[in-house]
Amino acid sequence: MVTEMVGIGIKRKPRRALRFTKENQEPQRTRRTQRRIALPLQLGSAMSDFTSIAELAPLLRRREISPVEITRDCLARIEKLNPLLNAFITVMTESALVEARQAEVEIGRGEWRGALHGIPVALKDLIDTAGVRTTAASALYKDRVPSEDADVVRRLRQAGAVIVGKNNLHEFAYGGSSLVSYFGDVHNPWDVGRVAGGSSGGSAAAVVARLAYAAIGTDTAGSIREPAALCGCVGIKPTYGRVSSRGVIPLSASLDHVGPLAATVEDAAIVLQAIAGYDAADITSAEVPVTDYVGELREGAKGVRVGVPRAYFFDDLDAEVAAAMEHALAGLQSLGAELREVQLEVPTDRVLQTAEAYAFHAEKVAKSPELYLPETVRRIRAGEGVSAAEYIQRRRELEEGRRGIRAIFADVDVLVTPTMPMPAPAIAELKANPDALRPAELRLLRNTRPFNVWGLPAISVPCGFTQGGLPIGLQIAGAHWREDLVLRVAYAYEQATAWHKRRRPE
Repeated sequence: MVTEMVGIGIKRKPRRALRFTKENQEPQRTRRTQRRIALPLQLGSAMSDFTSIAELAPLLRRREISPVEITRDCLARIEKLNPLLNAFITVMTESALVEARQAEVEIGRGEWRGALHGIPVALKDLIDTAGVRTTAASALYKDRVPSEDADVVRRLRQAGAVIVGKNNLHEFAYGGSSLVSYFGDVHNPWDVGRVAGGSSGGSAAAVVARLAYAAIGTDTAGSIREPAALCGCVGIKPTYGRVSSRGVIPLSASLDHVGPLAATVEDAAIVLQAIAGYDAADITSAEVPVTDYVGELREGAKGVRVGVPRAYFFDDLDAEVAAAMEHALAGLQSLGAELREVQLEVPTDRVLQTAEAYAFHAEKVAKSPELYLPETVRRIRAGEGVSAAEYIQRRRELEEGRRGIRAIFADVDVLVTPTMPMPAPAIAELKANPDALRPAELRLLRNTRPFNVWGLPAISVPCGFTQGGLPIGLQIAGAHWREDLVLRVAYAYEQATAWHKRRRPE
């Protein structure tokens, strides 16, 4: 049955400004924290004891725990928490249990497929699933049922993953708040009065609330990394062309990337390992060998040259984000990384995205504008006046930028910035002033969008919390096709901190 359901913690005492306790180097709960809207998360046995794919995989392989057990646990949590978070549009209860039982049988026969075998995962609901509707959070597609799986879904199924459902998102992925959806707003698990980010807001909320062990999102200007940062999980946008986008409803084909969100860096590496690879049927896919992301994680950050582009990326930061970033940089340095100040020429023009979004939707928005939410129509029509000559020029500039950014990696190995310049905004404030929504989204996406233009792999990992209990993210980017190095540095940082272990109080 398919049902619709509408600072840094480096292990030493950081700066006093973030009010860490000596015992656990995490911010103290203030009265402001205690006034947050409570989210009653009650753990089932499996999810309580094991919090990551990396921990569960060997237990599943040894048959010490069942795929059916952990799938039922996820489904129970979805039933309980989705009315609060609105992270799922469609829950695939019956098919998920069938897949879990199949995984149990296969593992019992010694046919273990790898670390994702029997693991419950979720999909952003613009990724096609054969026989299950894919809506893009729009009335236009509310009854759209694809006939075949997207390539990324095919690869997940091949790895033995259990698909538990389709995540809510910003309509047609055209926004960074997930407040514009035919199926309603997505809420942040740390404070349901705050945005979860977007456009993959439901995917991040599902991972953080442990409704699934991982989720697949898409990222055109930051739509994996932004919600990962605002909700407090890991999200990686791979190199443009690394993961096939065939079967994924596009926003801007020149900028769209597909990638995973997960609780830990290692889990993100496990999922990326399964979904990366050349797809001859996708013209954006690149035939570049995929390295062993998981096997190289533990090589550490010693000797890695870390570029810090302070101009632009560190401008106008929230004070707590700024403090957390300085702690994170000091932490990377303590791990043996070499910090170097760098200057980058940052692309800010959005004409290419608006033109490609309009080209995809032009016929449909002209014929049935009432099936889109008004804000989405406004954004789509912003690309109506872009001429062919201007589009060609912007495409040329995109390719020049992607070639030109390679030069910076002669001097550094990775680039590090804040993922977001500020923590998650309050939903009520954005709703009270609709004209402030798009400017707020653009500010949130300011630091992530350039890496889509450059096509570079970039990850967001937790690097602290505000005094109000909201997550802060650290962005690490590398050269084209160097997801292995990005993951390695992120893992080194993560393992030196406790931020990824912090859970919303039950």
